[in-house]
Amino acid sequence: MLYLRPSQMSDEPDHRARDIRVDDWSLLYAELAKKVRSPLLRKFYSVGLPSAETPIGEVPLLAMDFETTGMDAEQGDIVSIGVVPMTLARIYNRNSCHWIVRPRSRLHDDSVVIHGITHSDIAGSPDLTYYLEPLLELMAGRVIVAHYRIMERNFLYHALLRRIGEGIRFPIIDTMTLEASVNRFSFWQRLRGRKPGSLRLADARKRYHLPFYHPHHAHTDALACAELLQAQIATHFSQQTPLGDLWR
Repeated sequence: MLYLRPSQMSDEPDHRARDIRVDDWSLLYAELAKKVRSPLLRKFYSVGLPSAETPIGEVPLLAMDFETTGMDAEQGDIVSIGVVPMTLARIYNRNSCHWIVRPRSRLHDDSVVIHGITHSDIAGSPDLTYYLEPLLELMAGRVIVAHYRIMERNFLYHALLRRIGEGIRFPIIDTMTLEASVNRFSFWQRLRGRKPGSLRLADARKRYHLPFYHPHHAHTDALACAELLQAQIATHFSQQTPLGDLWR
């Protein structure tokens, strides 16, 4: 993981998707708003973000999940997007969105088996560009919540890089990382043959007695992730936990 201060940024465009942790994403957004060429991204960054010291209970959030053509963000593309606005107090499922989009890369058969989105489904769907403005409007000012942040961060970065010539950077509260941090196994536990619990979304939800949802549907997985975060914070953290302790 790369740690980056806003002052370390270059004026040159960076075509690498990187898992960045910064001192304060709100400061980085202010710098990016001055440097990006795309009017859409400039508008997105200009909205800003809460500071790292903000209590998580006061932070507007957006749970997000993608289904994709494969696992490689540089070679693959997004085929569906699910987003669910939320706070720790409430999930706004009525305002959620689910979009199927036509990828600019080959849809592999093994991916179709996983998420069930077929070639005929994407044939009549628009390119991601069609939904880009409403997606960025939903993301603006909110901190993203996802389970395994690498997928959402890398795939959206490269999807925008192909379409508008610039990638996007945004902080994520990763429910998989949080779950790993609160379920660490000691050396003695491992020596006794105990195995750490699965970090898969469905298995993590079981530990909080949350209901089972059928996986690999972008909207359902985003909703499942939103509920998991609420349970994790209620169990292991608090409404006063600083945002900077949670985002990556």
